[in-house]
Amino acid sequence: MNDARTAAAHPLDNPALGSLTGPHAHFAERRGRVLRYAVDVSPWLALPDVPDADDWADLAALVGPGGEAPLAGFNGSTPDGWELTFSIDGVQLVDAGLAAAPDAEAVRLGSADVPEMLDLVERTRPGPFLARTVELGTYLGIRRGGALIAMAGERLHPPGWTEISAVCTDPDFRGQGLASRLILAVAHGIRERGETPFLHTAAENTGAIRLYESLGFELRRTTRFLAARVPEHLADGQTVGAR
Repeated sequence: MNDARTAAAHPLDNPALGSLTGPHAHFAERRGRVLRYAVDVSPWLALPDVPDADDWADLAALVGPGGEAPLAGFNGSTPDGWELTFSIDGVQLVDAGLAAAPDAEAVRLGSADVPEMLDLVERTRPGPFLARTVELGTYLGIRRGGALIAMAGERLHPPGWTEISAVCTDPDFRGQGLASRLILAVAHGIRERGETPFLHTAAENTGAIRLYESLGFELRRTTRFLAARVPEHLADGQTVGAR
């Protein structure tokens, strides 16, 4: 269900919200104006651009007492009493001239490949990837000797845009350009749908930023990824005030 009050000024200003009220609405769990992905699909929750006390109360009720609420691209303040469990400065980059193209060695990954994908993620730590994350979009991988050694795929999907995510390569096969090839192959599929690729990375990950810029991405904005823990006494739907 779309709600005019929850719409962002630009789809990429609040990409989780745009995804969960748009192409990924079938993955959404909702309370009031607060949405989240099914917990085995993605950890991200989405608040409206300017959340009020009722929104924070709905988030508390949705997550539950003592639960952790990961928020992508949220640049506001959390209410008094909410413990900030992590906060990472990030950057958002968008396609500004990628040489997107299919890759002959890349294969489509699906549910049968999830155990190998989870193993690769565990060894490389590209970011959140759960048992059903593969359902969010197209995931491509490269195999050598039958083993999955590199992959990349699609995550957030606000209208007209698709995020490239889970870019990772087995440490024994790095330095061969596999990640770049997969990024361009995933971007090709996104472009074929008439959409624009984008991605996020940590602001301190300067090596990755240089790589993405060399491929044809450009900086759109700085952002923040954080998680806040719901206070035990707020999980019953009480209203709260933000700092």
